[in-house]
Amino acid sequence: MPAFDDTAARLRACRLCRDSPLYGPPLPQEPRPIVQGSATARLCIASQAPGTRAHRTGQPFTDPSGVRLRAWLGLDEARFYDPARVAIVPMGSCFPGLDAKGGDRPPRRECAERWRAELFSGLPELELILVIGQYAQGWHLGRMEGGLTGTVRRWREILAEPRRPRVLPLPHPSWRNNGWLKREPWFEAELLPVLRAEVARVMAG
Repeated sequence: MPAFDDTAARLRACRLCRDSPLYGPPLPQEPRPIVQGSATARLCIASQAPGTRAHRTGQPFTDPSGVRLRAWLGLDEARFYDPARVAIVPMGSCFPGLDAKGGDRPPRRECAERWRAELFSGLPELELILVIGQYAQGWHLGRMEGGLTGTVRRWREILAEPRRPRVLPLPHPSWRNNGWLKREPWFEAELLPVLRAEVARVMAG
């Protein structure tokens, strides 16, 4: 089983999507793969891909989405960025560039195909994976009935499934989802209290 640190070091040197892309044109900027974790991590945030600010800083979730996500989880920055307890493994480790409307492009498919299984094999202590957004949910949960909303609505069923580590689906904390959050009040009323309790339990272990 590869050590997480060794895999992460090789991932950070990866230039596959720029130099030998398998899907679509090359990455339009210099790759800067971002990943966090260690063999002792118990909580994993399975996200989509770094944004522009993360690409500049080299640290994930340093934007308002990260502020909202940490509020959802009940974690301060010190605990959120502690690789001994929290792994952050995006579907695409590099910022994928912007589309014609100014939004982030989807995560590069090459990244998950090449690195994801190896990264997770180096996280043997995981107890809970938070799958954020449709790309991570599709990878970790398979077919998504009813799209993202249908998947997140099934959170109780998914969390109760007899798998280890357990999985809990979440929407992306981006401001672009403010409308979704207003239309789905059960998310804050019902899911978030359970999410915070589960995160607190895992982090205390």
